[in-house]
Amino acid sequence: MPEFDLIQRYFTRSAPGAILGVGDDAALVHISNGMELAVSTDMLVSGTHFFPDADPYMLGHKALAVNISDMAAMGAVPRWATLALSLPQEDGAWLERFSAGFFALADQHRVALIGGDTTRGPLNLCVTIMGEVPPGQALRRDGAQPGDEVWVSGKLGDAALVLAYLQGRLALDVGTLAATAAALHQPVPRVALGLALRGIAHSAIDVSDGLLGDLGHILERSGVAAEIQFAALPVSPSLQPYLAQALGRRCVLAGGDDYELCFTVPAQRHAEVEQISAQLDLPLTCIGRIAAGKGCTLRAVDGSVMKIKETGYDHFA
Repeated sequence: MPEFDLIQRYFTRSAPGAILGVGDDAALVHISNGMELAVSTDMLVSGTHFFPDADPYMLGHKALAVNISDMAAMGAVPRWATLALSLPQEDGAWLERFSAGFFALADQHRVALIGGDTTRGPLNLCVTIMGEVPPGQALRRDGAQPGDEVWVSGKLGDAALVLAYLQGRLALDVGTLAATAAALHQPVPRVALGLALRGIAHSAIDVSDGLLGDLGHILERSGVAAEIQFAALPVSPSLQPYLAQALGRRCVLAGGDDYELCFTVPAQRHAEVEQISAQLDLPLTCIGRIAAGKGCTLRAVDGSVMKIKETGYDHFA
């Protein structure tokens, strides 16, 4: 199938949130009055971010989800996306399911696909997402202050646990796999949480490469330190039995692919975060505090300092 026929068949549809969508040299969008534009790009590479035989529906979901998660971390409303695909060959059945997964999540968040590109080559997926946020209200990495509490949404480590299973590094029973698989294959972007944290959180980041590594970005950009309580970290019942093993601890602390939000909030606004948790029906857990200084200290249950070699995923480490 010719390239433009492929685009027309699988990726062209109405884009009510744009002036001009797929089909021209560039898309045209209208930014709401008084809003700032937030833009982010994420690439998923076969063999690095996903297995070559990954379910295309789930892959379509994840390709967009990891980008919407960036909007959530900024407190921005996701509005528009572009998609660039490098495909080994034209495979109608694969494209049908991939686009179905992509658009199912796009519809859920009212994101319009407004452009992109296709080419022949190794399987790579690249999404650029754009969103809107009121001036001065974006959640950033550089605002954490001493005395802030450190919070995290949802549960940590399930995605890394599933990945370890798929890589043959541990065994999971059928029930555990069923309970955790969605964490890796279909992460849930925390957009509503990001919006609720505007004006409350001093800083935020989405946990994509591992809690310690991503929190480290906040600490570095803000010029502060943190003390985290390992016992406070939220983990699922599926992961709990593995915490006695180094691999289990790594899943929670440095495994990545969680796409939860890690954020810092003034201690006096603790009750407001608890209210947000109840309103969204989303677990939010206080895991530590921001302090003056540099680096992150991880405390065990007995108060001793835990030594962790790996803090997160690094493509070039």
